Amino acid sequence: MVNKDVEIETKVLLKKLQSIEDFDSFVESINYIRKEIHKISPFKSEPTDFVEWVKNTSVGANDYNPNTVAPPEMELLRLSIASDGYTQPIVTWGHSDKVKHEVIDGFHRHRVGKECSDIQSRVHGYLPIVTVSEERESKNDRMASTVRHNRARGKHKVDAMSDMVLELKNRNWSNSRICKELGMDEDEVLRLCQITGLQDLFKDEDFSKSWDAAESEIDSWEALTDEVTELEKERLNLRNTVNSNYDRVFHTYEKWECHKAGFFKSKMEGFTKNEAEEEFANFLKSSEDFEDALSHIIYEWKYSCEQNLTNIALNRIAWLGQAAACYGRGVPSKYRAGWFKLSEKEQDKANEIALKYLNIWLLENGRNPITMEEANVARQTELY
Repeated sequence: MVNKDVEIETKVLLKKLQSIEDFDSFVESINYIRKEIHKISPFKSEPTDFVEWVKNTSVGANDYNPNTVAPPEMELLRLSIASDGYTQPIVTWGHSDKVKHEVIDGFHRHRVGKECSDIQSRVHGYLPIVTVSEERESKNDRMASTVRHNRARGKHKVDAMSDMVLELKNRNWSNSRICKELGMDEDEVLRLCQITGLQDLFKDEDFSKSWDAAESEIDSWEALTDEVTELEKERLNLRNTVNSNYDRVFHTYEKWECHKAGFFKSKMEGFTKNEAEEEFANFLKSSEDFEDALSHIIYEWKYSCEQNLTNIALNRIAWLGQAAACYGRGVPSKYRAGWFKLSEKEQDKANEIALKYLNIWLLENGRNPITMEEANVARQTELY
């Protein structure tokens, strides 16, 4: 039962709140009251105990999120928020040098609130956020938190995940710590390392020991058959970059022309991060330069194209864009965030060009061409 004195005082306080005419002051006052209640709440250790409404200009993206959403799914997310409202707050960290609130999870909810005029108008240019523990100050901790949020929903972009594992390894995180913080097993960490095609990722790895069936503790063995079960069929359709459909072509990384050209480099010499992303964006804006690079790649990068363009689980259009930027301007794929500096019209144009050359390569290699809708299948991911 609600304490009577508290009930009376609350009604008085609400009347005072309603008398505040300035909207921003009104919202800040509500936030202040919620925060003070949060301080004495028995649930104060839980971020969702304090959902705060902040101006969208104070919220910004991180530079490592491994989760992407294709245009059709972004529109569905917009429709979801337009119809049902914000049912989940944006998870942020409150000590970024770039913005007041840096997104850890909810990048696409944050984009909808900023970029969709109907939503932005409805929430008065504000966004709902929760803030993670102040103790998790390092970028390592924030990256790990982002991965946990994505993995908890069962969706994450594997090639970007491999980039994050690389960065954590370069920050001297051991495999065991990566496993613990990201919720992986050691085999998965090694597979993600292998995707990057970088030798130094394995510098602290020992050769695996041989396995002797006679020493196994398994009591019974399942007989091998040629039958493909429904479960196996389903597994073959899983969207991950290590999926081995029957007609996919594999090559070891030392053959990849993109690797030799600097596709996986961690920085672009002589460029700041922002300048490199601008270079990436400007290259894709130039349809003539983009097409010229693609016309060379599909013939000159034999092994890289076979490795990546036969992988139906990969966003092949995105790979072609990144590969062309590397070929034409020497921009490593690390700076692919430059894509978001293009307008929607420029993005659509770049996608059409990439699809054109993807289909040229597919046809010349005895494979069926695909539509943009089919290409988008590999780009689908969790909305939130």
